[in-house]
Amino acid sequence: MKTNLKISFEFFPPKNLKMYQNLWNALNKLKIFYPDFVSITYGAGGSTRKRTHDTIKKFTYRPSIKPIPHLTCIGDTKDSIKKLAIEYWKLGIKSIVVIRGDPENIKLTKKRKFITFPNGYNYASELIRDLKKIRDFEIIIAVFPEKHPESKNFGEDIDNLKRKIDLGATKGITQFFFDNNKFYDFMNILQKKNIKIPVVPGILPIINFNKLTELASNCNASIPKIIKNLYKNKKKEYEFDLSTDIATKQCLDLMKNGFNNLHFYTLNRADLTGKICSNLTKKKLINKSYDAFWS
Repeated sequence: MKTNLKISFEFFPPKNLKMYQNLWNALNKLKIFYPDFVSITYGAGGSTRKRTHDTIKKFTYRPSIKPIPHLTCIGDTKDSIKKLAIEYWKLGIKSIVVIRGDPENIKLTKKRKFITFPNGYNYASELIRDLKKIRDFEIIIAVFPEKHPESKNFGEDIDNLKRKIDLGATKGITQFFFDNNKFYDFMNILQKKNIKIPVVPGILPIINFNKLTELASNCNASIPKIIKNLYKNKKKEYEFDLSTDIATKQCLDLMKNGFNNLHFYTLNRADLTGKICSNLTKKKLINKSYDAFWS
């Protein structure tokens, strides 16, 4: 299987010295995979704005790493957000991941509600429009293979996606998913709607399955029954290998179907993501019994 595999990683800005050390340790271990870029998240409620900016600045000192900040509509005025974007441009940052964002401390349930900041943005599309006016940023957006949790239906999701593309978005990264068939169905919908921007699959290695189930439910990401059964009564010391095999198989299936750009949500940890990426570069699958996942 010949591929031109491109790998990218997502990190979140550290809160303290120990977390700062963990971030750079993870980066130093993962940089051997020559990431296409690394993205830095922007916390709920805009809570990490300064830390995100400071982390991005430190990344710019490493010429081999292309950092891309997240920018949201949350917790700040339009003018302040535009000023931050101009600062990024001056630092040499020409790409931004633009998302609407979530309020701080929100419980991601059906009761979630976005509240516009005074003199702030209501929608990511508005922010995209203004960013393209002030500088010619590459705009990357989030896409949802299983529908955004707040959207009424896929039609509404697709309309929002088209609006962002019309305003200047040129690439998408998906919310994490575990069922490749749902991703392929989504890509088929985009093709039928003549939406042609590249979409990079987002991969979340399963570090803690119990915590994952709640997060996946909140993000509208289904977990196939076969995966749930594999973790049932699984001893903790065997979960690392199981998680490695599952993500490796998922990625190999995506690559076989022509998706050679993969974005990993690292949670600032290198062990599991690093093992998966090592398997992919060797085109290796540890346990062949998982071949039936997406067949």
